[in-house]
Amino acid sequence: MTSAKRAAQRPVALTIAGSDNSAGAGIQADLKTFSRLGCYGLTAVTCVVAEIPGKVAAIQPIKPEIVASQVALSFQAFPVAAAKTGMLFSTPIIEAVAQELSTTKVSLVIDPVMVASSGDPLLKKSAISAYFRLLFPLATLITPNLDELQILAGRQVRNLEEMKEAGRALVDQYGCAFLLKGGHLRGKVAVDFLATADGFKEFSAPFVRGVDTHGTGCTYSAAITAGLANGKPLSQAVGVAKRHITKAITGSLRWGRTCALDQFA
Repeated sequence: MTSAKRAAQRPVALTIAGSDNSAGAGIQADLKTFSRLGCYGLTAVTCVVAEIPGKVAAIQPIKPEIVASQVALSFQAFPVAAAKTGMLFSTPIIEAVAQELSTTKVSLVIDPVMVASSGDPLLKKSAISAYFRLLFPLATLITPNLDELQILAGRQVRNLEEMKEAGRALVDQYGCAFLLKGGHLRGKVAVDFLATADGFKEFSAPFVRGVDTHGTGCTYSAAITAGLANGKPLSQAVGVAKRHITKAITGSLRWGRTCALDQFA
C-alpha cells in the first residue's frame, strides 16, 4: 500500500489551542494523543505559552487573523473529521475561531480552558461571554473541569449530585452535550458524567493519587476528538478517552519534583 493510500485511510483531527513548551498540555499533548489513537493531527496555534507543570511564566497571543488563516487552510487542504478547541485566551481569538468553524459541519469538542493547574489564568475574564455567544452553539461536546463548570454554571459544585445539577442546567440552556469531570473532587473513584438531553451516562475509574497532573484536560478532550474523527458515537468516544487518560495518569513520567507529565501526552 502506498503512503498516499495509507494517509487517505487515516482520519484527520484539528486542534485549535495554545503551544506548551513542556509538551504536556496544549497542541503538543493533543498531537501526541491524536497519533496514538489513529488520527493525523493538524494544529492552529492560538498562543505561545512559556510554562512548566506548576508555573505559567508568559503568554503571547497570536494575531486573530493568523489563527483564522490556520483554521481556514486546514479545512481547505484536509478532510478534517473532527476538531477541538483548547486555550483561546481572548475575545478576538474566540471570534476569529468561531467565524471559521461556523462554516463547517465537523464534530466539535470545546475544552473551555480558563485556568491552568497551577492556578494561573489562561483566559481573559472578558472573553467568557464570547464562549457562550459564539462557540457553545457550534459544539458537539463541552468538557469543563470542576472549576470551569462552576464558572459556566454560576454556582458552587461540591459533590457529584451538584455536578449533575449544574450539567443538567447547562444542557438545557445550550442544547449540546457536556462532559462533567469529577477528578477534582478527589474521592476514591474519579467519576465523570456525560450529560445530554437524554440524561446522564457515568464513566468511572480509580482515582490515581500522588500525581500532580498537567495537561489531563487537553489529553482527555483530544482523545474524545480522535474517537469522533474515527467515527465512534459520542458515548463510545468518551469511554475510550476515559480509559486512555486513566492509563496516561497512572503511567505519568517524572523529572524531579517540578515535572510530572502524562505518559501519552
